[in-house]
Amino acid sequence: MTRTLEDAVRRVVVNGNCTGCGGCTLVSARIEMHLDTEGYMRPSFTTAEGEADSDREERALFEATCPGRRVRAPELSGATAHAVFGSYVSVWKSWAIDDDVRESGSSGGVLTALAAWLVETGRTRSVIGSSPGASPTRSVPIQIVSKDQALRAAGSRYAPVSNLPLLASAAADNALIGKPCEATAARQYFDAIGSPQADHPILLSFFCAGTPSQQATDTLVEELGFTTDGVTALRYRGNGWPGTFAVRSESDVRELSYDESWGQHLGRRLQWRCKLCVDGTGGHADIAVGDYWRCDERGYPVFDDADGVSVAIARTQRGHELLLEAERCGILHLEEIDIDSVLPVQPLQVGRKQTLAGRLLGRMAGGRRVPRYAGYGLLVLAARTPVAALRSAAGTFVRTISS
Repeated sequence: MTRTLEDAVRRVVVNGNCTGCGGCTLVSARIEMHLDTEGYMRPSFTTAEGEADSDREERALFEATCPGRRVRAPELSGATAHAVFGSYVSVWKSWAIDDDVRESGSSGGVLTALAAWLVETGRTRSVIGSSPGASPTRSVPIQIVSKDQALRAAGSRYAPVSNLPLLASAAADNALIGKPCEATAARQYFDAIGSPQADHPILLSFFCAGTPSQQATDTLVEELGFTTDGVTALRYRGNGWPGTFAVRSESDVRELSYDESWGQHLGRRLQWRCKLCVDGTGGHADIAVGDYWRCDERGYPVFDDADGVSVAIARTQRGHELLLEAERCGILHLEEIDIDSVLPVQPLQVGRKQTLAGRLLGRMAGGRRVPRYAGYGLLVLAARTPVAALRSAAGTFVRTISS
């Protein structure tokens, strides 16, 4: 039996179930997030074990919050359930009206536009997101309080960063742009402490394929002929759709296509928990945004450069109303679409969800604990593609025992 908060956190980490979200920092002031030796964000304790009563309370809150321990599908009144993409109120094809914002963002600039609009109109005091740090190869959490800051933070950051520690200061006054696991941890935390829904921060998320190691970025920078210390700017995506991985020094700039940078480098260095993710599409957020790729005649996504287009899913009534208000204010373009139209343009999310039960089985057979998932219908999804699920189980078992 787990006896202390530190024991509970350690068990999540040693089993490879930590997402690096930083949700545990909301639970206890004794926890901070740091890069570990493998290049992932992991919790560490800054002080010795607390008093027994407070430690028990923190442990119980941690186990209700941490997405490495448990994830329960949201139960939202007025929402429709989808087997792959989760609960939703409305689904839209969308992009930012401001051309500069649309160009800067990873797809249609929707999250950047929303962040700027929320802070400039006083709907929130700040929006917590991530941005390049003092060293451009690193990603750090920031509080966005202006459109200029939102633009500087635009674009994906395919690297480890924990945004939730910044949320602890004034949650109800903030909005959060975070990975799906960060939205999950935030939602589960505020539910666990009994916070009224109206007092929850606005949660904005995005479709996520996983968090690569910081070492993946550093290695790719070096393979392009730079030293990490000599980099003056780095973008993973943006400045077009999908945009390029671009590294700049004082004397040179080099680029790789999105397909090359993610498919051949960054995406091959994901942490274990991301391979077991039950929700890569921001199911616990108010609004979740992803790429609404164009498809070729065979139905496969096309990554040729174009004007960015996003799919924006309103998960909650609050998210639905925010999108409609942003459209009325001239911030976003919206066209309502059928959620099933997203299936062919997001094949990774579809395949991962359908085979997740197999991967969980393979991981457990390899002797590791896995997170507890409830309300996702994983066995039903696996039954639709049993051969693929069994192959995933076998592959995960082999990778587990050899790692």
